[in-house]
Amino acid sequence: MAHISVVTPVYRAEGCLEELYRRLAAALSPITEDFELVMVEDCGGDRSWEIIADLARRDARVKGIQFSRNFGQHYGITAGLDFCDGDWVVVMDCDLQDQPEEIPRLYARALEGYDVVLARRGRRSDSPLRRFTSWLFYRVFSWLADTEYDGDAGNFRIISRKVVANCRRMREQLRFFGGLINWMGFPTASIEVAHAPRYDGRTTYTFAKLWRLAADTIIAYSDKPLRLSIRFGFLMSFLAFAGGVYILVRAWLYGSPVVGWPSLIVSVYFIGGVIISILGVIGIYLGKTFEEAKKRPLYIVAKTTFPEPPQPTTT
Repeated sequence: MAHISVVTPVYRAEGCLEELYRRLAAALSPITEDFELVMVEDCGGDRSWEIIADLARRDARVKGIQFSRNFGQHYGITAGLDFCDGDWVVVMDCDLQDQPEEIPRLYARALEGYDVVLARRGRRSDSPLRRFTSWLFYRVFSWLADTEYDGDAGNFRIISRKVVANCRRMREQLRFFGGLINWMGFPTASIEVAHAPRYDGRTTYTFAKLWRLAADTIIAYSDKPLRLSIRFGFLMSFLAFAGGVYILVRAWLYGSPVVGWPSLIVSVYFIGGVIISILGVIGIYLGKTFEEAKKRPLYIVAKTTFPEPPQPTTT
């Protein structure tokens, strides 16, 4: 078994991988030579897999895994955790915005008695729009999921073997690595790190992808949208009842009903839209329940750089 494993999902990162390997090896060697780098290639369509395979030939401590198709970043992290062997596991992105030189600090903090140490990004190098959407996502997520989630901490962190073992037990289809770790509740600390510019290429997380992830994550971790729809339904019923009382009182006092055909039509369409929206929310939850009931594997491995890959364990 390795002492430290580094798990990184890889997607269209051919320009980063050589530098990532060099800097990881330089950062980890002073701690221990007994480390491994688990790179999970998510079928980005570039030369990333060829580079990973070449690194594995040059250094047996590099373990490469390639999916059969694109599954997504958080599934890549899941696969890395399933196949890593380290007593401590560092999870980080491959674009070098998470700097390998911060790993010794994460490790030192973990040795103080913490199972999870987060790397909080002090000054982010992302665009203002990206920072705003990220801030908004974590604010909405924390409110809807009824949990305090640190939006300045991305995937970059170190976790103990105990945390990895428990993470392997959770096989729900909707994956959000940070949410899973936060839900476990193990002793957690954080350090502030610098957030570097992307080493090569452009981010593949578009605005649409970010909000699709946000919607899936909220549905996976909270039933608050359903509870809010119930409250909204009661509110609309109360307003309708109050409006009915107002009409009756006005007719009794003034002898004439309230005239307002346009407002009536608008109200009917408004209520109809609300009902359809609430049914849509319920339908989404039912659809996700259907997906979970299928019990399909979270990912499918097409290739590895190690000859007979062990089967992922859940303990």
